[in-house]
Amino acid sequence: MAEKGIPSWPKVTIRLYDDHNAEVKIAGRSHPVNHHDPRQAAIQLVSERAAQLGRPVKATAVESDGASWPLIIHPDGQVESVEIDPKSNKPIWPIIVATALAGVLIAATVIYLVVLRPPSDDITKPTVSPKLPELSAPSVGPDQFAARPVPPGWTANASWTVNLAEGTNPAVSPKGTEVAIITPDEKIAVFDSNGKVLWQDKVPRGAETPVYTTVDGKSVVAVVAPESLYYWAGDGAEAIELELPNSAEVQFFGPSPLVILGSEGGASVVSGGDLKALPTPRRGSTLLLADGDKALLARYSGPLYWDQPGKDEVTLTPAKPRGATTIDHIVAASPGRVLVIWKTAAADKVIPTVNTTDTGAIVATCPTAAPNQAAGWQWLPDDTHKVAAWGECMINFTAKKTSFYKDFQPLSITGQTVYGNTGSALVAGIPAGRFRTLPPGTARPWGVAGSHAIVVHDSVLYALDKK
Repeated sequence: MAEKGIPSWPKVTIRLYDDHNAEVKIAGRSHPVNHHDPRQAAIQLVSERAAQLGRPVKATAVESDGASWPLIIHPDGQVESVEIDPKSNKPIWPIIVATALAGVLIAATVIYLVVLRPPSDDITKPTVSPKLPELSAPSVGPDQFAARPVPPGWTANASWTVNLAEGTNPAVSPKGTEVAIITPDEKIAVFDSNGKVLWQDKVPRGAETPVYTTVDGKSVVAVVAPESLYYWAGDGAEAIELELPNSAEVQFFGPSPLVILGSEGGASVVSGGDLKALPTPRRGSTLLLADGDKALLARYSGPLYWDQPGKDEVTLTPAKPRGATTIDHIVAASPGRVLVIWKTAAADKVIPTVNTTDTGAIVATCPTAAPNQAAGWQWLPDDTHKVAAWGECMINFTAKKTSFYKDFQPLSITGQTVYGNTGSALVAGIPAGRFRTLPPGTARPWGVAGSHAIVVHDSVLYALDKK
């Protein structure tokens, strides 16, 4: 068997504890084994997964004394050892015994596949996708939100509520059809907009707030845990687990995850169920975001460029606004957008622009500002590219209008409503529209799911009804 032709996912570990107990971990999910021959049962469990995938899988077997070796396990139960060092003192007999016992255990299956299976059956294709286990549902019920003033346009009646793991927040899908949370009993739970549980899965202790992102062009919900990145494609499919190197940080500034491997370790993108290392960046470059299997980078005063594993870099030239001379500096980027500050002939004036990350075209030009004024602006876009606030510059992409809101500091966006502070006052409104002052402490929604605003107080999610 050519090891290189076998994908590295799902990650499989077989850990033998004693003569009767073992643990099989597949894609981060633990399957305890208690059997008179735990090797036999573990091999059977992994071979069943291989049969579902229609191909062999790689696994790592770990003996109770810590000795370990790599294996390849086939759908028919055949087990191959990989790259065993002839000088190694690791025992090979457990592999042989497990192979023989597994072969006996699945003999009936082999007979069916080889002898009795109708010729028209195609065993190279899995007939059933791996599905998540049945788990106890979290407690969901209606309540009243009385802790703080409700956001404008919503009532204090919450059609459904649910407890969150302490220190986490909900994630609302970009289309507003789902809400993902981490529960207090260490599960990820995904609800529809009416509070019905769509699916659940176990997550490791210390799992962070879920994030809706894209991997390989598909929408997924991702969770960063202390040692791994997990992502689910939904519809009950199991997670894909990516083991993270020590000190790795996962960023979601762009459409896809970007894995930063420390100050000297470079960075990787997620592609094909694996981490793909990016080329070494130009000196002085900053990683801005990942989009699929490529990353956008920039030097302080330009240029911008896309890097992709195995390919040459592609320069992105932002269009220059009228009255500008040269790029002062690249500020930041978000999905589809990059922020550029331009110098002008006047030393005390700069022009901030929002450009696209595909062609570099200008999609918004903010009013001129003093360099130190624009330097402190925070960028806050919505998920649908309809509105944004860049500090005091209010942008309505749909109406193609920008305006200046003195002393405005953006905090969050729900739909097209921007929440922010002006001095000590909390205000909210739509760019190019009217803003209103809100009562102190007004709850700011994390998003809108269906006809509900999702707010949080004291580790409880409240799905508020519309007025």
